[in-house]
Amino acid sequence: MKKLIQDVALYRDHDVTEHQNIAIDGTKITGFPENPVLSDYDEVIDGQQMLALPGFVNTHNHIAMTVFRSYADDMQLMDWLQKKIWPAEDKLDGDVVYAQTMLGIAEMIRCGTTSFADMYFFMDDVARAVDASGIRACLSRGMTGITPSAETALKENKQLFLDWHKKGDGRITVMLGPHAPYTNTPEYLSRVVDLAHELGAEIHTHLSETKGEVENIKKQYGKSPIAWFNDLGIFDVGCLAAHCVWVDDDDLDIMLQKHVRVAHNPGSNLKLASGFAPIAKMLKKGITVGLGTDGASSNNNLDIVEEMHLAALVHKANTLDPTVIPAETAINMLTEGGAKCLGYTDIGKLEAGYKADITLVDRSGLHWYPKHDSLSLMAYSANSMDVDTVLVNGEVLLRHKEFTKLDIEKIKAEAERTKEKLFAQI
Repeated sequence: MKKLIQDVALYRDHDVTEHQNIAIDGTKITGFPENPVLSDYDEVIDGQQMLALPGFVNTHNHIAMTVFRSYADDMQLMDWLQKKIWPAEDKLDGDVVYAQTMLGIAEMIRCGTTSFADMYFFMDDVARAVDASGIRACLSRGMTGITPSAETALKENKQLFLDWHKKGDGRITVMLGPHAPYTNTPEYLSRVVDLAHELGAEIHTHLSETKGEVENIKKQYGKSPIAWFNDLGIFDVGCLAAHCVWVDDDDLDIMLQKHVRVAHNPGSNLKLASGFAPIAKMLKKGITVGLGTDGASSNNNLDIVEEMHLAALVHKANTLDPTVIPAETAINMLTEGGAKCLGYTDIGKLEAGYKADITLVDRSGLHWYPKHDSLSLMAYSANSMDVDTVLVNGEVLLRHKEFTKLDIEKIKAEAERTKEKLFAQI
């Protein structure tokens, strides 16, 4: 099916050009015709007053944790996990995870997200939700080698890869998900690395999120979590590392050498008081950085546009340098940088031959005036409610702020039903 986005402001090649057209054939962008013949297209999307951007990428999530939104707030990370979240997660089932994943997917699409990375449980149900919704996702089964579920988790992650990798019209990919250094043993992590080599899979993990984590790993193994994981071969298969807040220059050198991609979660880091990741240093060294929301319970929403605002603003305040993450750099982390984090080579840019994952942002709001610089306005003034239209793989999932595939009232009802079901057991 051929589509045309007509008369749109186009973010491409580090610039915004007004009154452009985007031609789409099936799942891909085919070009930017100057004088298109409208009758050649099956659908014409009006792009007036819109800014076309590559679809937004959420590089780190635990999407079904929407069920814990507002349940356990204002706590230290380990207290939050050990006293509230982990005991509640023991009661989860596939029904709850599917319903809460659909809620999270709807929230992300509404905020302009076209791709996300998820690490959690009952991942077959997450994959089914991704398949049904039309969004793109990179999935991994969270694995903790120190718990009784260690063997089951390893088998489930392998089966997830065999069943779902490159499925859903190619929208679903699978990584392996060892949770973190402090929840795994060297022996278990070695088995994860062996499985990654066997499958040709990459790894998604949490790393150096808190000061306490780093101190404890150094006491236990005599080196930082980054150095320890490097010794274990985790980075040799390709790695997406969430947080990386407490890293030093030696860590950054390892990360650059081994092409570790960073999922930066500024909202979660702020809410859980984990600290400020040295994102400016990472970017200056050439480390790939994308943006994530983490679990909805640790950040209260899945609004990736808000994460972009935080990335652009918080690091300026922390470094006392207003140039540290300029507007376009923040937008790049939201789009191309995020795509690279998830291992994609054909999304993240608006280019011919790339997948038609596109977000159209409405620039008619009062906060978009006066129009000096659209990239600056996008980075500092826009909000997710400006998102008007979202395409993934060439399919329109949101049109004029209305969902085309998802029954939102049903999704909300199912989210509430499964929340009641889960908390009746807690």
